[in-house]
Amino acid sequence: MSAIVITVDGDRLPARAGMTVAAALIAADRPELRRSPRAGTPRGVHCGMGHCFECLVTIDGTPDRRACLVEVSDGMTVETSR
Repeated sequence: MSAIVITVDGDRLPARAGMTVAAALIAADRPELRRSPRAGTPRGVHCGMGHCFECLVTIDGTPDRRACLVEVSDGMTVETSR
């Protein structure tokens, strides 16, 4: 797997080709993807297989993409709701 770079909330992060966006964020110690609407507590990947909606992010301008299902690509831009 080759090393690539993605941009998450304006920060450039290393990733490896073949990883999902969720895996790359966890590997970069960035597990928080959003905050719960009521309590404001951090939320991250829950099921990791596309069944729930906990890992929704905006990828390259497209909102509501599941980070656990999308593979990273070099130059990808990810925006979380954190």
